[in-house]
Amino acid sequence: MTGGARFITLEGGEGAGKSTQIRRLADALKARGLTCVCTREPGGSPGAEDIRKLLVQGETKRWEPMVETLLMFAARADHVSRTIKPALAAGAWVVCDRFTDSTYAYQGAGRGMDRETIRRIESASINEFRPDFTLILDLPVEIGLSRAKARAGNETRFEGFDIEFHERLRKAFLDIARKSASRCMVIDASGSEDEVAARIWSAVAGRFDLN
Repeated sequence: MTGGARFITLEGGEGAGKSTQIRRLADALKARGLTCVCTREPGGSPGAEDIRKLLVQGETKRWEPMVETLLMFAARADHVSRTIKPALAAGAWVVCDRFTDSTYAYQGAGRGMDRETIRRIESASINEFRPDFTLILDLPVEIGLSRAKARAGNETRFEGFDIEFHERLRKAFLDIARKSASRCMVIDASGSEDEVAARIWSAVAGRFDLN
C-alpha cells in the first residue's frame, strides 16, 4: 500500500445497515481530503458481480456449502485483484461491505463448512489478504431480519435461512471480533443511522488518528 492507503471492512448479519454506513463513512473520509473507494462482496468487480447473482438470489439450498464457498472465493479473488489492490496501490482508502470474515460466519458457522477447509481455500485464492480494520455491526437477529425484509429487491437468499442460522451468524461474528481483537471492533448497530455513524467514525478516527 502507498500514500497512507487503508482497507476497512464492515461486517455483520442481515439488516445491520452496512451499506448505509459505508456511504456515511466514505463521505466523512472524503471530507478530510482522502480518496475513498466503496465496494462490496460478493461483487465489487464485473466478474464478481456476475457471481454475486448466483449467490444472493434463488432458493436457500441452491448450493451445497462447498460450492457456495468456492463461488465466494472465486468472486473475492477477482475483486481483490481487479478492484481492491489497484485502489490501494493508487493511495485510496477502500471501504468494503463484507469480506472474508463473512465467509467464516455464513459458510462456516452458518452452513457447516470446516474452518480449516475455508482457511486453505482462502490461502490459495487471496493468500490470506486481510483488512487493516474491521467494524462488526451487531444487533439482535430479529431486528436485523425485520429491517432486511423491509427492503425491496430480489437479493433475499440468505435472509431466507431459518432463525437458528442467523443466530449462528451473530455468534460467529462476535467470536471473530474476540479472537481478532487487534483488527476488529464491535459497533452497536441498534441505534439510529446518525448514532451508528457517529460510533463508526469515532472508531475509525481513533484507529487512524483522523481527529
